[in-house]
Amino acid sequence: MKKTRFSADALKSCALCPRECGADRTAGGRGFCGMDDRIKIARCAPHYWEEPCVSGENGSGAIFFSGCTLGCVYCQNGEISRGRKGFYLTPRELSEKMLELQGLGVHNINLVTPTHQIPMIAEAVYAARQSGLDLPIVYNCGGYEKPATVRALNGLADVYLPDMKYYSAKYSKKYSYAYDYFEYAKAAIDEMVKQTGPCRFDGGGIITRGVIVRHLMLPGLLFDSKKVIEYLYKTYKDDIYISLMCQYTPVRHAAERFPELDRKLPRSHYEALVEHCVYLGIKNMYIQEPESADSRYIPEFYGE
Repeated sequence: MKKTRFSADALKSCALCPRECGADRTAGGRGFCGMDDRIKIARCAPHYWEEPCVSGENGSGAIFFSGCTLGCVYCQNGEISRGRKGFYLTPRELSEKMLELQGLGVHNINLVTPTHQIPMIAEAVYAARQSGLDLPIVYNCGGYEKPATVRALNGLADVYLPDMKYYSAKYSKKYSYAYDYFEYAKAAIDEMVKQTGPCRFDGGGIITRGVIVRHLMLPGLLFDSKKVIEYLYKTYKDDIYISLMCQYTPVRHAAERFPELDRKLPRSHYEALVEHCVYLGIKNMYIQEPESADSRYIPEFYGE
């Protein structure tokens, strides 16, 4: 792989994500994401609950990074995205973790919520490649990305796994503190598709290149969900895969402030969205069983 380069000053006045908060993370400053210039992770282990073409039989080599550029009030991984739970690694130590995961037989290295730490992660991936890492790199993010940052990933990421959470700025501002979410997600996904082209798979059905866009339905937002799906299919047809998620699980800190989120997604709403996708003619799509909306599927973050 070519060495992905970020400016030496990328963290001096941080503008990696659309927040462009300007924190001097090299001097211990912490912006919206809550992180300084060190790598911090909360979990590094095989993960079996991604889309089938990502997890396969052996699992995806998931590395969950602490901190987040979004502030979703309903985040199921809040203890690491907001609570900053985790432990520090050097780029060399992270590269060794990637090689350890490869030794366990996982199908890929899955970077979960990496954007705010990507200069250090890129260094680790390059070192791991030099030491024999030959698995696809999955860039698993919330979709709130700057196109310039995504362009800098060309040559590092093989598979992109972004969210497209909202169409309306009303909801993205209310639930994720990001009124401009859709505009950034739209531009970022466009860059991702330009880099990878249509999805490709190996002989075992594991994705090796391409884009899978996830959409988590929220209670009461069926119309907004339809707009998201219509945009994605109109723009990309079946060059991408769409993953419709019904796994929304109410969390206490969201329910206290937003009572409308204190319920699971109505099954009829999810079925209506699936039927809408069929009506549109979408072929490349993953759907979930309603039983996925269970706290049992939220990973434990205890340093594994």
